[in-house]
Amino acid sequence: QVHLMESGGGLVQAGGSLSVSCEASGNIFRPNVMCWYRQSPGKERELVACSFSNGPTTYGDSVEGRFTISRDDAFNSVYLQMNSLQFEDTAVYYCNLRHIVGRDEYWGQGTQVTVSS
Repeated sequence: QVHLMESGGGLVQAGGSLSVSCEASGNIFRPNVMCWYRQSPGKERELVACSFSNGPTTYGDSVEGRFTISRDDAFNSVYLQMNSLQFEDTAVYYCNLRHIVGRDEYWGQGTQVTVSS
């Protein structure tokens, strides 16, 4: 029903910035929550940030103050602006969408973000 496609990942030097994007297509309804997760090899998937369709945002402790999530409902997209990147931010970043009605959930394939020292 919903397809998510991440883009914008790449190689960045420590201290630099990068923005990743997620475009959703299909049967998208409100209310919903769109989130960014990330996963590094050998680690569990970690919540990065979420954007609720009614406005609020949340952030994981490890990225609070450095990352900003934003949403563009006209294009069914969510973005993650990442600043002051650290080596520990290296991960595959995944986009997630959850519908409140029906409680269905969708994941993108992920985009690799690599931070070099």
